[in-house]
Amino acid sequence: MAPLLIALVAACQPVNPTVDQLGLVPDYLGVQTRLLDGDLVNFLVEARGALQFGDVESYAECAAAQYTLIRGYSFARHVRTNVSQQGGLWRGDAVYTISPALPRGLRTIDAEVVVDRCRERGIPTV
Repeated sequence: MAPLLIALVAACQPVNPTVDQLGLVPDYLGVQTRLLDGDLVNFLVEARGALQFGDVESYAECAAAQYTLIRGYSFARHVRTNVSQQGGLWRGDAVYTISPALPRGLRTIDAEVVVDRCRERGIPTV
């Protein structure tokens, strides 16, 4: 029975491991922040050594969470993220709305919780 259990657990592992799962840390090259309109903010991030789009999306989310706290708000809502990769350089272009109260929508974040998670994972914030 044990070999079957091991096979089932192994089958649950993702096909494309994340940076966290492999213990690799990208070289985070920085964040540019642009206030677009009132509560709408654009985050441009760059990294080398990312393994997949999700690694860059996480970097942008960490920047958005910290920026939200800096502005005195508690929540953000993800609007969109575009990720590109060229010659080992990954770029993310993300847009979030920030607000003092939990906004409507499915992709909301509690900024304090996300910043703590980013610190645990070694992902820098703004």
